[in-house]
Amino acid sequence: MNQRPATKSSIDSRQLTFALLCILLGSGSVTLALQTIFGTQDIATLYVSVPLWQSLLQSWSGKIDLASQTAIIPFFPLLLYLLISACGFWFAGALLISKIHGQPLTTALTDWGHRGFRWWLLPAAWEILRITTFILGWNSAEGLLLATSQFWFAISIAGWMATFASMIIPLQHNDPNRDPALQSKVSIPFTAWLMMGIFTFIFTWMNWQLYNGLLIPHGDSAMYEEHLWNLSHGKGFRSYLDQGLFWGEHIQFIHLFLLPLYLIWPSHLTLELCETVALAAGAIPLYRMAVRHSSSTTAGKAMVAAYLCYFPLQFLDIAIDLKTFRPISFGVPVLLFALEALELKRWKTAAILLMLTLTAKEDFAIILGPLGLWIAWQQWCERKQLPDESKQSLLRTVGPGTVVSVFAVLYLLFVVKYAIPWFRSGAQVHYVGYFSNFGSTLGEVIKNILFNPGLLLGELFRPDTLIYFLALLVPLGLLPLLSPSRILVALPLFSLLCLNEIAHDPRHHFHAPIVPILCWATACAMGNIPKLLERHAPRFKKSPTSGQNFVIHFLWSSSLATAVFFSISPLGLVFWDSGSNWYWKRLYVPSERAEQFPKILAQIPPDSRVASTDFVHPRFTHFDRSYDYSNYLRKVNEYQSGVPADTDFIVIDTQHPYSQIKTPDQIPEYHDHPGHWELLPDQTEGYFIILKRKPESPSSQNQPPVRP
Repeated sequence: MNQRPATKSSIDSRQLTFALLCILLGSGSVTLALQTIFGTQDIATLYVSVPLWQSLLQSWSGKIDLASQTAIIPFFPLLLYLLISACGFWFAGALLISKIHGQPLTTALTDWGHRGFRWWLLPAAWEILRITTFILGWNSAEGLLLATSQFWFAISIAGWMATFASMIIPLQHNDPNRDPALQSKVSIPFTAWLMMGIFTFIFTWMNWQLYNGLLIPHGDSAMYEEHLWNLSHGKGFRSYLDQGLFWGEHIQFIHLFLLPLYLIWPSHLTLELCETVALAAGAIPLYRMAVRHSSSTTAGKAMVAAYLCYFPLQFLDIAIDLKTFRPISFGVPVLLFALEALELKRWKTAAILLMLTLTAKEDFAIILGPLGLWIAWQQWCERKQLPDESKQSLLRTVGPGTVVSVFAVLYLLFVVKYAIPWFRSGAQVHYVGYFSNFGSTLGEVIKNILFNPGLLLGELFRPDTLIYFLALLVPLGLLPLLSPSRILVALPLFSLLCLNEIAHDPRHHFHAPIVPILCWATACAMGNIPKLLERHAPRFKKSPTSGQNFVIHFLWSSSLATAVFFSISPLGLVFWDSGSNWYWKRLYVPSERAEQFPKILAQIPPDSRVASTDFVHPRFTHFDRSYDYSNYLRKVNEYQSGVPADTDFIVIDTQHPYSQIKTPDQIPEYHDHPGHWELLPDQTEGYFIILKRKPESPSSQNQPPVRP
């Protein structure tokens, strides 16, 4: 008996049922994953603070075992919350899609339901893998899955968002008949300028409020402003934290180019503003490169959004330890403009910019070495495509790139082996101590890295390396992998950072030279997507155009989704979590401590020499001298404990994050030498303590004052 062909209404009915099933199973998938994650405090606090965790469990009818710090979360109440949310997003999204495209609502519900909410099934895959590793007793694998759960959720959210965005935002292409000579003149649209402006406003506000709230440390942040102040006042390129001249720490002086602006407005806030503007400006060459490679302005805008939401970039502006200014950050936009100049074969401009990156920090030489090899290889590949009569000699083809590579290697060796030790009176560079597993001297470290493969591989292939890899690539939608030759440029530095005991975390600053390389690879990968989709067309049900549109939206949505879990900006959960250390009211609204500090400044003459604790230290850099009051032994005091002999005042911040001194009797100078120091009356309700050096006794007045 012949079966009757299925009618259109029955097909639509089955597809709608499938969409409903995706929503139901997706909600159940997320519920199972949340039960696991929020069932243990240690894992839950990767996402939220302890108070918020407890509040969420209460709203989900969960029960907490305080002894084991675990919780039991009922399945169905949480599932109900997620189902209600999913259905709301489903109907709202379908309504918008139907209005934009003029589709029937049922068609929009079907397409959006089964295409978008399939991404909600990814947490179920994560949970199945976790349960499997638990049953098999693979504790390390289970721990790795738990530690990377945020990336699984981020990919799931990004895929869901990208699906919706690709259904409502069409792919915009450049005019294919445009004159190739004009391709280098890609104009930046208002949307991109707006995104850069928003980034600049938000991060400048955050930086300035941290400064106003006395939350920016002097060490490795405000000390750079002291460099400019001291240099402009004839005291040399130094901070009084340094061994002498700053080049005993790093060959780094790009921030000196800010001197003209600094002389107009001599403030740490000037440096903060300039750094944020510079980082935002890196979006300009990225937009142009993305548009050239993809022939799509949509891709360019997606690249700008991804770059500005990229949480490893944001931590270059405000690190996890709230160090807000580092000159290495200026190397990011400079290198991006250099890479664009290389692509346009503007060799002189590229050479100047590449040299300028070395002023940001010697670490950029580790990037320029392999970049030079990439330039040589790229030129050689292009040479092969030319007819014989048009080919340059092989030496002229690969010579420039080879010179860049050789120069970078020699420069790095000179800086690390000779220049920095010379400014340190012969002592080796301080960051050799970051590689203590490989030896105690520079020679031992290099020897073991090069000739001890067992030790090298053991340090490289660790869970931390994978997590670091994911943290750098998942926010970019893993797209840098589609431009393998470019991503290889970053491989040596990435490997070195994985060996560094304190650097394999993109929430600090060590990864700064890698950021422009990965973003460059991403912009170039935009052009590889259509070719890849066409090559594997039988495997994909989508057309290359729709597939490219999805991938482009997946880029910015990946950056945004990972920022939700990792960023401390308004994009991140911790910014709004009142129990978090990074809650906005805690960091960006000046506290009573900050309100009391002007009373301290009013009591100390500007020509004084002041020793102060770290977080108020930045406020004294414009005084005659500003010394660090801490347990660190400094050259300015001949590596002795205490304060230099010419110190006029000691200012103790009793409430700063690392404060150990709460009362005057805990200050060694006051406790051990009460005849030398006078305790000034407290006007700040105990927030600060001021000691003033007493006048010299008559018997010592004939001695010349100690003013080194």
